[in-house]
Amino acid sequence: MNDIRVSSSSGKANTTNHSSSGHHHSSGVMAFWGLVVGSLGVVYGDIGTSPLYVFRTAIASATGGDIGFEENVIGILSLILWTLTISVTIKYVCLILRADNNGEGGTLSLMALAQRAIGRQTFSVFILGVLGASLFAGDAVITPAISVLSAVEGLKFVSPQFSNYVLPLTVVIIIALFVLQSKGTAKVGQLFGPIMIIWFLTLALGGISHLADSPKILWALNPAYAATFLWHKGALGILVLGSVFLAVTGGEALYADLGHFRRGPIQTAWIGLVFPCLGLNYIGQGAMLLANPDTATDPFFLLFPEWATLPVVLLATMATIIASQATITGAFSLFRQAIQLRLLPRLVVRQTSATNQGQIYLPQINYLILSGVLFLVLAFRSSDNLAAAYGVAVTGTELVTTSLMFIVINKYWKLSTVATTLMLIPFFLLEFVFLSANLSKVLEGGYLPLGLATLLCVTMWTWMRGTKVLGEKIRAEDTPIDTFIASTMKSELKMTKGTAVYLTSNAELAPTALLHVVKHFGAIHEQNVFLTVLTSELPNVPDAERVQFQRLNDHFSKAVVTFGFMEDPNVPLALSYLDIAGVHFSDIKTSYVLSRRRIKAAHSSELPRWQDNYFVNLTRLSSNAADYFQIPIDQSVEIGHQYLV
Repeated sequence: MNDIRVSSSSGKANTTNHSSSGHHHSSGVMAFWGLVVGSLGVVYGDIGTSPLYVFRTAIASATGGDIGFEENVIGILSLILWTLTISVTIKYVCLILRADNNGEGGTLSLMALAQRAIGRQTFSVFILGVLGASLFAGDAVITPAISVLSAVEGLKFVSPQFSNYVLPLTVVIIIALFVLQSKGTAKVGQLFGPIMIIWFLTLALGGISHLADSPKILWALNPAYAATFLWHKGALGILVLGSVFLAVTGGEALYADLGHFRRGPIQTAWIGLVFPCLGLNYIGQGAMLLANPDTATDPFFLLFPEWATLPVVLLATMATIIASQATITGAFSLFRQAIQLRLLPRLVVRQTSATNQGQIYLPQINYLILSGVLFLVLAFRSSDNLAAAYGVAVTGTELVTTSLMFIVINKYWKLSTVATTLMLIPFFLLEFVFLSANLSKVLEGGYLPLGLATLLCVTMWTWMRGTKVLGEKIRAEDTPIDTFIASTMKSELKMTKGTAVYLTSNAELAPTALLHVVKHFGAIHEQNVFLTVLTSELPNVPDAERVQFQRLNDHFSKAVVTFGFMEDPNVPLALSYLDIAGVHFSDIKTSYVLSRRRIKAAHSSELPRWQDNYFVNLTRLSSNAADYFQIPIDQSVEIGHQYLV
């Protein structure tokens, strides 16, 4: 028996010359700046729209205490600026972005990296990864609701008559946004970057125009004012911190979208444009507030002259739609990773771009998120009310990221435990304080992201437990491959021409579908391949390691196809590169024989009754293997089998 490792790409000799090197350098520079511009829309859409509501919400929550309005404004601004500096610039831009998993980022990528650093799968790391992913999913429901609402609310400053139209217009925009997801974001995405450049420059211009209102606002650059504010505010300061943390919502996107834009462009965009523009806008809001406290009703839109209000509202609406689009795209990517890592049922995943693998569409997830967003908009009715629900998910996700980073730095980067602790303890303390501040708002709306995260955690836990129990039942009923082949060779089964590929989750057992073929038809194909599809802990698997093929005898073979957890599994394409004598995967006569499992709840099960029924319902959501693995319908044959779990 021979093991064959097959590459789906042929090697080519590399030739270079002086005339082409300049061209490659020029195209490389253009590609770099193209990624910088692209990242402005996808990576920074969420954090870039935070000025719409952060200062307003923080000032409202700071009412009371033994210090005056001026100290409140300077203290809050100092907190905002230094939170952006520590939480985003130092933590994400300088540290977290270096922890890439073969170029990919995000909570589940970091979880896989941490597990690889330890050398085995551990329950604690798994729980952290699932919790972080679940909190991010909760954030994906809240972001479109609060972002679009806060932008459309600016219409009230154009004319009070528009107040009655804020809610219905928000609903229309959100529904349109989600309906258009099926069309893909390739063409719309080309507009995201330029629009966000205009948006960030508008933020800076609005802030600069009010700097002269009260130059003393620049005292906020001294972190001592933030500390003094918290000292005098006491318990009330904790509530204010919950609002201040809204300034860094979307910071996790810097890491989640690492695979799409790379570290350099993301860092360049933040340091060169996003951070300066955000800082100038917040400083301008603070200066205007010191000069005119009445503008506290909405310090963002009142930065601009009356004639510019409508254009700014329209620009803000476009920016929030982009922010929402980026969050939805991130949610699609997250759920695809979870499916590939077998944490969720196989859901329909549609590729919406021929060139960008990250542009995908999950219809079931899309309409599930839409339902949640519409519920939030209609239930809370204003961005101020939603602000309480927003911070919990973000702070929880960041705390999970920092916890996983401890493992990566200590085990993967080989830094001592003491040095790792000293490096990360400031982030732990800061995020713990922010989480505590946001947990104080649980009853005001913070229960929503916690409830959504809990539901997703329970769903992943149920799916993993259920598939484990199901796998044990399948193994108990199936026959070892060696035993089956030996008995087949002794029998007088008829053989039909062609190749049959049997998908099986266990490469050591004869697939149930094959046993039924023999039972019902008394015949097998001349070539039978037992195919197992695996998902790697790497985001992408090199073509040279994609397929492993093993001949068992003249009629039976094994094949293992491995995909990264960020890849779309296309089985026929992966097998088409095999060139094995007598086995023709590219032939239209090749049949893919699949098992369609019907799962029913058993009277007695290892799972609690509620979890058993929940698992059975989850299996009904799972798309069939032919669709998921992109097997042509005219080449697939499904054979049913019922299991009691």
